[in-house]
Amino acid sequence: MILAIAAIAAGPIMSLVEQPEYKVATSKGAIEVRDYGPMIAAEADVIGERQAAITEGFRLIAAYIFGANKPHANIAMTAPVQQQREQTIAMTAPVTQQSDSGTWKVRFIMPKNWTMETLPAPNDTRVRLVQVPAKRMVAIRFTWRATESLIAAKTAELRKYVMEEKLVAVGEPLLAFYNPPWTLPFFRRNEIMLELAKA
Repeated sequence: MILAIAAIAAGPIMSLVEQPEYKVATSKGAIEVRDYGPMIAAEADVIGERQAAITEGFRLIAAYIFGANKPHANIAMTAPVQQQREQTIAMTAPVTQQSDSGTWKVRFIMPKNWTMETLPAPNDTRVRLVQVPAKRMVAIRFTWRATESLIAAKTAELRKYVMEEKLVAVGEPLLAFYNPPWTLPFFRRNEIMLELAKA
């Protein structure tokens, strides 16, 4: 019984790690317009289906933060794991009919106590460190398992909000997953974000 309770609680507890800071400009239900400051990310590009790509990208970057770097330093885990499809030339098919294969950027935001000068160099050339500039993002938060159909539905809901509020979104949706895979569905925190054009 105690082990079962511990397993149930592990997902939410293990998600209590450093997360990117932001200020909420406006909110409506599960949707927020947020201002993020500049950050540093470790990221990798992975080709394939979305779920396989995030698994492989997570593996590469987790290896980096757990010591596959020079000089074998450990870097604290952060949340969320971010995933974004590489920008493509105008797609005309509805999102629900598009394949989820392609090139995906998988990213961990580095803890704020590190700088580009102090972060260790990755051993694996597929992992790179990048400066992420300050951005205004609009985000929708949801629970449960992030299936392709749920991602498509929440992306459509977010795009509808952007249109109704007369905002201008740029780039591909950014997917953010805050919990380990064994977290019970109703405890999961997922988000889809769109970058907003500067006024």
